[in-house]
Amino acid sequence: MYKLPEDFYFGGATAAYQCEGATTEDGKGEVIWDKYLREKGELNPDPASDFYHKYPQDLELCHEFGINAIRVSISWARIFPEGYGKVEKRGVEYYHKLFQKCHEEGVEPFVTLHHFDTPQVMQDEGGWLSQAMLDHFVDYAKFCFDEFGSEVKYWITINEPTSMSSQQYIGGTFPPGIKYDFNKCFQAEYNMNLVHARIVELFKQGGYQGQIGVVHALQTVYPMTDSQADKHAADLQDALDNTFYLDGTVRGKYTPEVLSLVQEIIEANGQKMIEVKPEDEALLAKAAKDMDFVGVNYYFSKFMRGYQGKSEIIHNGTGEKGSSVSRMQGVGEQVNRTDIPATDWDWPIYPKGLYDQLTRLKDRFGWDKDVYITENGMGCKDKFLADKKTVEDDERIDYIKKHLLAMAKAMADGVKVKGYFVWSLQDMFSWTNGYTKRYGLFYVDFETQERYPKKSAYWYKKISETKEIGELETVQ
Repeated sequence: MYKLPEDFYFGGATAAYQCEGATTEDGKGEVIWDKYLREKGELNPDPASDFYHKYPQDLELCHEFGINAIRVSISWARIFPEGYGKVEKRGVEYYHKLFQKCHEEGVEPFVTLHHFDTPQVMQDEGGWLSQAMLDHFVDYAKFCFDEFGSEVKYWITINEPTSMSSQQYIGGTFPPGIKYDFNKCFQAEYNMNLVHARIVELFKQGGYQGQIGVVHALQTVYPMTDSQADKHAADLQDALDNTFYLDGTVRGKYTPEVLSLVQEIIEANGQKMIEVKPEDEALLAKAAKDMDFVGVNYYFSKFMRGYQGKSEIIHNGTGEKGSSVSRMQGVGEQVNRTDIPATDWDWPIYPKGLYDQLTRLKDRFGWDKDVYITENGMGCKDKFLADKKTVEDDERIDYIKKHLLAMAKAMADGVKVKGYFVWSLQDMFSWTNGYTKRYGLFYVDFETQERYPKKSAYWYKKISETKEIGELETVQ
């Protein structure tokens, strides 16, 4: 029986835009999702799970159910409605009260500075492609360190920069909804790596207390067969999803192999390769050395085969199993193995991918400092049982248990994992799925905003209390 350390963090994860609601309350500025969702007219982010008002109850549930850490994000536009300049004091006070309640309930806040919710005025300037936005983001980070530094020990610069850039400029499911512009995607990735490094150095040189890191969505990529075409497609997808970011933030240097793959993808789409500047790499190298931890968001792996056609991406936003398509010119085609189960949203359930990704951080990228599993969980079409006032989500329990075991096996092999955060703490608004895809340990009735612990919440509490998660030999 593998037992986790006594000081291990058993967390629940949230994101401001997905849980807070109150998108126009107390002077909050507009973010990219407000305009985008309004124009599409399909999904409403209000009231989400009303965390803006319900956070005391959610943190009390954390205390009751043995959840000793929470991932939250600060909404940039709650602090600076215009992205910079005038400070909205009501937003500042909200986060002070939130962090105070965290500490009252014995719940350690891990705070993300940017979780997909760029202020609209910053996107109008060009978003991650704009030097002005990058500079304002650094100023916003400094404000947060100065204002909340005595209340926050763990800071995250950017959540899932790979998801942000690829869905903004390749998949088209994030605003501004551009598809198949690989040059803009990699330029945004490059800029996010660089501004992350600037913020890490600001934090370290400013003498702030605590730790700082970054959170990556790492989707382990495998070839569908042993053919050279499939292997190369997997390498290309890996560069797009993982290694360009890991080089930039963890290794602190872009390797020739990764840059060659990036150039191949961009040029195959008739676009211009980004410029990598020596002075930028000097900053990346310094920040990689100074950064305290890496956060890993892992949900699924990808299986690739060679593909020579035009790009076609169809996003499964409804949970209609088998409806997703992902084939990219200059990269490859993503296919699912029939011997591996998948969710209704076509995400393969493959815990070994988490183990392989964690050990690769240590072995390939030389990361010997702390790691946190900052998101992991299973989205389901949960059925609320009114008579029992719960959800019997055994499939979610099975998913989390298998991934905890994969994490523990990596720990036994030398990876320094210090905490695990279930995505998500409570049911929330989903960026592209609205309210149909539920991840939470706590069921939220979005009409009444009542919370109900799911079966998984009770199971997770037991794991938190005993620290025992099973036999590592069962990991596969």
